[in-house]
Amino acid sequence: MQQNFDYGQFVARNSGYIADATQQSMRQTRLLIAGCGIGSSTAICATRMGFENFILVDGDVVDAHNLNRQFYNQADVGRAKVDALKDAILAINPRASVEAVHAYLSAENTPSIVGRSDIVFDTIDFLDLKAILGLHGTAKVLGRPVFTALSVGFGALTWFFPAGGAVSLIDLLEPDIAAARNAAAGCEPSYADVFSSFVNRLAPFLDDDVVEQVSKVLRLMKEGRPCPASQVAVGSFAIAAMATSMIQQLLAGEQVPAAPDMVLHSFKRQQTRIVTLPGMSSTTSATSDPMR
Repeated sequence: MQQNFDYGQFVARNSGYIADATQQSMRQTRLLIAGCGIGSSTAICATRMGFENFILVDGDVVDAHNLNRQFYNQADVGRAKVDALKDAILAINPRASVEAVHAYLSAENTPSIVGRSDIVFDTIDFLDLKAILGLHGTAKVLGRPVFTALSVGFGALTWFFPAGGAVSLIDLLEPDIAAARNAAAGCEPSYADVFSSFVNRLAPFLDDDVVEQVSKVLRLMKEGRPCPASQVAVGSFAIAAMATSMIQQLLAGEQVPAAPDMVLHSFKRQQTRIVTLPGMSSTTSATSDPMR
């Protein structure tokens, strides 16, 4: 099957929407998918758009409750997500280069993994706040652009952190970390406290049912009762479309809204907006050189 794969034919119908030079840039760019749960949707969308080089990182396995929104099948239940996603990518493009790392990001492996990538796509579970901040901090040091996406009910939001950008995710979360630390009387703040503060700042822009569900999860977590957050397939598909489009625009040298601005779409409101977290100054950045 691999000998019969023709990349030119595969992407032929992108013509008119994606310039040849951009298509080749997409083909050559190594995309790091950090978190292969919701990240699986973007990996598949990017593959079909013509991306051909991937690093997949996740230490989790496919569970039955993942199938309502993540790009896996019943036969994948129990398999490492990175292995199942690698197979799905190769089933579309058998010539793709896919490195599967079945591990969670840590201080030990993050620099090497980020260093092998060109663009980072981050959907790490906010439960692992240390890993998220480590990923973004490493990407900033190594000069890698980062896209961070969240599923928000019947919609999605995506932040773009340019290489060399003035604002990082750490900057965005600093007010929430400080507020949680004060509430914890100087102790190390918990994920639930930090994320609760963050959601309160973001709440004016979110659908009411998203705020209700996230608040419920955080309340139960603070009580010591685990409660998986509710998510739907529409949010996963929305992330894939939004993030892949923004990455393509970056490689095409087009303007991409940059942090602290975020792109937020709600299918309930049938509305796409560029919004800024309260307390942050809006800046929109564009670059013709995504690796600078």
